[in-house]
Amino acid sequence: MPDTLTVELPDLPLRGASVPGTGRDFTTALPLRGVTILAVEDSRFASEALRLMCQRLGARLRRAETILAAQSHLKLYRPNVVIVDLGLPDGRGEALISEIKASGQPVVVLGTSGDASGRASALAAGAVGFLDKPLESLAAFQALLIRHLPDRVAAVALDPDAPLYPDSLALRDDLARAAALIEAGTSSETQAYLSRFLSGVAHHAHDTALAEAAESAGAAPQMPGRLETLRSMLQHRLDGPDAAFGCSVSG
Repeated sequence: MPDTLTVELPDLPLRGASVPGTGRDFTTALPLRGVTILAVEDSRFASEALRLMCQRLGARLRRAETILAAQSHLKLYRPNVVIVDLGLPDGRGEALISEIKASGQPVVVLGTSGDASGRASALAAGAVGFLDKPLESLAAFQALLIRHLPDRVAAVALDPDAPLYPDSLALRDDLARAAALIEAGTSSETQAYLSRFLSGVAHHAHDTALAEAAESAGAAPQMPGRLETLRSMLQHRLDGPDAAFGCSVSG
């Protein structure tokens, strides 16, 4: 599976246009039209939420799953915004944030994490803002980007509070990835990453039981029973029907 993904958005109404029969004026419907965002994010589920928000605001989204893939991308392209998840497979996102800021590239760098304590470390590394996971508020996402892209329109005709429902298949892919890591055998380093990755995914899916199990396994890597519990919970979810985004899932 490639490390990078380019998402091409369909043609949407241009600024100043209206859609016949809807009574809707889309003069300010695409405030981020022409903006390119690079998401350095290992979770497909979180990336899907970002894709939906970018689609509604008119931005183009590209994705890199690792620090190495992001570095390669930035050698070839110049996005307007880079959103960096702090827990990545090949290192900490703070290191990438510092690297981008040190390069002097004219790019808005934001950090993101399901751990609220990550805000301080992301800002200390040089990020100008931070997105708390789960990524569900279109209004908050728009406001943060507009703040750092002052040449963009600050209002949208679309409902900023409309719910976002990422594809449940993206969630299943993340859960399957976590299950494969467990089956492959986990070193202490891999288990620490697994815990961070899966707890972030579970929080985004509002799966409290799975989030707690993932955090518990990461806190006590010397206790194999906790990892076995996590394995069982993952298998239960993968064997069952797709979980709907925004709904709690019992253990």
